[in-house]
Amino acid sequence: MMIPRELLPSDGRFGSGPSRIPASHLSLDPSWMGTSHRKAPVKSVVGSIREGLTHLFDLPDGYEIALGNGGASLLWDAIPFCLVEERAKAATFGQFSEKAASAINKNPFVASPVVTKIEAGSAGLPEAEPGIDTYLYPHNETSTGAMVPVKRIGEGEALTVVDGTSSAGGVLFDPSQADVYYFSPQKAFASDGGLWVAALSPAAIDRIARLTAERWVPDILNVQLALKNSRQNQTLNTPALATLHLLNEQLTWMLEQGGLAAMDQRTKELSGLIYDWAEQTEWAHPFVEEQYRSQVVATIDVDLDASEISTICRASGIVDIDSYRGLGRNQLRVATFPATEPGDVRALLESLTWVGQQLSQN
Repeated sequence: MMIPRELLPSDGRFGSGPSRIPASHLSLDPSWMGTSHRKAPVKSVVGSIREGLTHLFDLPDGYEIALGNGGASLLWDAIPFCLVEERAKAATFGQFSEKAASAINKNPFVASPVVTKIEAGSAGLPEAEPGIDTYLYPHNETSTGAMVPVKRIGEGEALTVVDGTSSAGGVLFDPSQADVYYFSPQKAFASDGGLWVAALSPAAIDRIARLTAERWVPDILNVQLALKNSRQNQTLNTPALATLHLLNEQLTWMLEQGGLAAMDQRTKELSGLIYDWAEQTEWAHPFVEEQYRSQVVATIDVDLDASEISTICRASGIVDIDSYRGLGRNQLRVATFPATEPGDVRALLESLTWVGQQLSQN
């Protein structure tokens, strides 16, 4: 079974990461690729990224952009070394937030974290309590399509650390409400993986400096070394230059389009189309409670066979709308990152409606 060509989107990539990359970003200078990341041409791109993100997020005075090798998942292992003083508390409501909390639990230098586990389909923030020096939660849980506001937790010297991997660049937030807001660029920033980026508050910078001076920390997990290199517009180890190029291209486009407020409006429009369609379609239903529905990753439960829907779509050129494998639900998951065109989302929904009609007749 093939979806009629006239219904299909012009670009059928709707994956939650890696995400679609605009063709306009793929024009690379061949003389730039394969050169040293410690020389001016590449360092100027890193500098452009750091400056652009500072403007995009409208960072408060004293906040700095750091970046390093390994992707956001590397930071899960770095956080207990470089940010957790003694004990952390985490809110988890999906596969990725659970993995982040698990990395702290495995670290022998800090106490086991207090974990508030919220069932998939809902979400929430950790509640403040005595004895906690670091609070962690995701801005957007990529596996379930649930989102919470960025909000500072606790008082005094407690740090708020937020995983913004699938929300950064697509959702408006107040950066002063977090001490660490980190992400990797293969989602809203339409780049490849293998890099992590973090906006760090002065309090986070101070704690990182102190803890890494007191503790043994493997160099690759040492955020202080990453920050030192970032201030020189480079990374500790050799980065993927194409990833830097794509991130910089998308960031430049975002700023030209009106910045984070414009991206926020765009992703709300895109995801709104999907949720409205699901509520009007007999065999489709939004998975996440309305107040927590993500504007960058829409998860839709279906009464038909989701794997069959996905198979038909993939054969027709619509790819990566499968549910997250670890969630185990009969659902579709559609990314609505800023690089996605509204017309493509509308065409996707027309295609899904057609598929549903065919399967319902069988």
